[in-house]
Amino acid sequence: MKVRKANFTDFDQLAELFDAYRVFYKQESDIEGAKQFLQERTERGESVIYVAEEEGHLIGFVQLYPLFSSTRMKRLWLLNDLFVATSHRGKGASKLLMGEAKNLAKVSGAAGVILETEKTNTVGNQLYPAVDFKLDTEHNFYYWDVE
Repeated sequence: MKVRKANFTDFDQLAELFDAYRVFYKQESDIEGAKQFLQERTERGESVIYVAEEEGHLIGFVQLYPLFSSTRMKRLWLLNDLFVATSHRGKGASKLLMGEAKNLAKVSGAAGVILETEKTNTVGNQLYPAVDFKLDTEHNFYYWDVE
């Protein structure tokens, strides 16, 4: 298994993984929309995607978006999406992908990587501390939806 930055030849396989990720989060399947979304983010430089590959097949990905911290006066990376195909879980792909995300923060001079996950995400809530992420218990997370 290897982890590398996604390239334009990956979008067909990556769209299928991204679609499975979205379906996991109770969204309607839309592989063509997933492919278009990923291509647009990449073409516009709006996200960085790393993929885990095994024997020529993509088995997982992590997608990060650039943000900025005014108080730290540095870039932050938002780890928005992490997914490994069900058939390949437990092989270390998620840890490798998380390592690549942390490396991106280091080489880009960022302050760090932030993420959120559901309280019920047992696997994620075990993974993140295992790869040295700290749980923020001092801040509240708020959101506002247009719809």
